[in-house]
Order: sequence, then structure tokens, then C-alpha cells
Amino acid sequence: METVTLNNGVEMPLLGFGVYQIPAEDTERAVSEALATGYRLLDTAAAYGNEEAVGRAITSSGVPRGDLFVTTKLWVQDAPAEENTRRAFETSLNKLGLDHLDLYLIHQPFGDVYGQWRAMEALHREGTAKAIGVANFYPDRLIDLINNNEITPQVNQIETHPFFQRADYQELMEQHGVRIQSWGGFAEGRNDLFGQPLLAEIGTAHGKSVAQVVLRWLTQRGVIAIPKSVRAERMAENFDVFDFRLTDEQMARIATLDTGASLFFDHRDPEMVTRLGTHRLED
Repeated sequence: METVTLNNGVEMPLLGFGVYQIPAEDTERAVSEALATGYRLLDTAAAYGNEEAVGRAITSSGVPRGDLFVTTKLWVQDAPAEENTRRAFETSLNKLGLDHLDLYLIHQPFGDVYGQWRAMEALHREGTAKAIGVANFYPDRLIDLINNNEITPQVNQIETHPFFQRADYQELMEQHGVRIQSWGGFAEGRNDLFGQPLLAEIGTAHGKSVAQVVLRWLTQRGVIAIPKSVRAERMAENFDVFDFRLTDEQMARIATLDTGASLFFDHRDPEMVTRLGTHRLED
């Protein structure tokens, strides 16, 4: 498995397995199959409601803890955010059955973000969070966080797929040492991604599926990808993307698919800010 080095020296797999929208009752089986396939990066979140199932799969897998890279995410916290963040972190650890996290992310750029980040910096210094980062932060929020805190986020997990490529933002993040990670890499099939003619043509040229072309396109750009599937054969297909390379011409042609806009929602939209910012999780 190819890896990337985060700005604190931690090695992170370039390709992993995500469990967003996998029902809790299906998650343990899916994660077990993903680990059997060879995935070692697992991505979950408190808001997904399946951390316990991920933890059971880890325990039963027999995979050494040192070989795994486990990410979960902190939901929106209000003041006293530092105290609440530590409590939420410990809750996630207990649900996962772990004694540390490889990566802990602020899930949304709302609530007392600076209180959350101060608590996460402390967890990082203590070694229980080996790396810390954010998700869904647009450039202004990310740069402000960097400028006003001691530790620069190691990762920013954002919507990134062929129709919303984030190339300029990736360049900005690289200038500050922040690694880009994709969510929604397949755009959840929107815009008929799996039937997209250009991606299909490129896939045919390499003897690969559209999904494999997309994952190779992401990882070849240095974007960490976390595809989700509940089917073992699809997990294996998604994992088999490092035995070919897209040409410069193919990469340039895929770049023409970029619309520059989200296919889901804008975190700067006041209605969305209100919706996400007022949603609270139950322990």
C-alpha cells in the first residue's frame, strides 16, 4: 500500500475504507471484509453511529493494531468545547475499543472550533491522537485556524471527485503542509459518474472500471481516498488500483470534467450552517 507522510511525520495509507452511510448492523461485516481484502485505513465518525461495529471488526480481525490507521471525527461542540471535546474523544475511543486514534478530525467547521482545536492539540501532545485535522473547512476557515493556533492540521477531508476537483485548494493546502483527503470520491454516482464516457474510455484503455480510474486519478494526485462498499468483490476492485498509471494526457482530460461546484451542499450556505450547527449527537 502506498502511503503519504503527514506534516508531523506520521505515515498514512493513501487508500482506505470509509463507512459513511453503512448501517450499523452491516458495518461489522463490511469492515471485516475490507480488512481481509487488505485495507488498513478505516474512516468513521461519531455522527455515523457505527463506531462500535468498526471496533468489533477490528478486534475480531486479528490485524495487529500497529498495522491499522483508524480515523474518527468529532461532531459540533459548543462551549465549554475543550471539556466536551475530550469527553467525545474518550467516548469514541471506548466505542472503537482502542487506546489511541491515528487521526482525529473536526467534522464540521461550526460551533466553538477553536475550543475544539485546543483540546485536540492537547490530545495530540499526549499521544492519544497521533494526528489531528479537520473536515469540510473551506480555505478561509482553514487558513484562519492555521494562523491562530500552534499546530497546523495534518489533514483536511473535503468533497473531492471528478466533478469538483479542488486542484487550486489542494495546492494551497500543500503550501501549508495540510494533506487533502477526499470524501464522496465517486460523487455518490451523481452526474452518471459510473457511465461517464470519458472515464469509461480511459478505463477501457487500461482494462479497468470507471471506479478504478477515479481512485487512480485521486491517488495519483496525492489525494487520500476512502471508497465505501458493502460488497466484497467491489472492495477488492477498489483496492486494485496501483498496478496502472494514468498518462499526463488522461489526467488533463479528466480535469475538463471539473464544474468547480459541490454536488451536495455548500458549508457556507446559512441554511446548511444552521442545520449542521444545531444538530446534536446523543452519547
